[in-house]
Amino acid sequence: MKKIIARIIEYFGSRQITEQYPRWVKHLHNLQKNIDYAFHDATLLQAAMTHKSYLRKNFNDHKIPSPFERMEFLGDSILGFVVAKELFQRHPDEQEGILSKLKSKIVSATYLTLKAQQLDLGKYILLSPEEQESGGAEKPSILSDAMEALICAIYLDSGIAMATRFIRNYVLKDYENVVTRNDLVNYKSMLQEHLQSRNQPPPEYVTVAEEGPEHNKQFIVDVRMGKKTMGTGKGANKKAAHQEAARQACQKLGI
Repeated sequence: MKKIIARIIEYFGSRQITEQYPRWVKHLHNLQKNIDYAFHDATLLQAAMTHKSYLRKNFNDHKIPSPFERMEFLGDSILGFVVAKELFQRHPDEQEGILSKLKSKIVSATYLTLKAQQLDLGKYILLSPEEQESGGAEKPSILSDAMEALICAIYLDSGIAMATRFIRNYVLKDYENVVTRNDLVNYKSMLQEHLQSRNQPPPEYVTVAEEGPEHNKQFIVDVRMGKKTMGTGKGANKKAAHQEAARQACQKLGI
């Protein structure tokens, strides 16, 4: 990992980036203040906040593995473990099914995006000019991944205790109120479970249209039960459109 990071830092120096890079490093000092954690090895934080789009833009051979993606991978597992342990301890009387649903909401991209926005994390992520112009600093996929990469960076820098502290203070904070938000309810699962409990066949999701340019496409999806359309959803991806269609179906069924 550190060899990869060293190559990235060496690249910055060799190109004599006198504007963006020093300013970015200063921003990262502010981020450390915001999360009340000072890194022993600042390059771990730099790696976690260097998005793959920046590397692909500046390393034409594409042979540099993306620390951002690798750290996101490990951070996801650390987050899942810590959240499961915390919920296990905080809810001693809850059944496994309830804890599983609660955990799935907390580790979801939607929830992590909300928490990343509270930290204003987008302004600290180093993006390619193209990704920056397309609003990458506000994209849920990038923000949620950055939260996981940040968790990994703290873990690699100081171990599980400090990673747990960060998750408690900045991910699990006020989670019981946040997870009741409408945009965190999994309507698709609710609809599926409702139909299964009544021995009815699962719903069918049909993409009926795609609108807009490639960089800003919108998907329109119908959810059908037999020949009857129970809801129509629109979203920036099929998953979001499925959720909206399922929400409408749940509303019609009184779930």
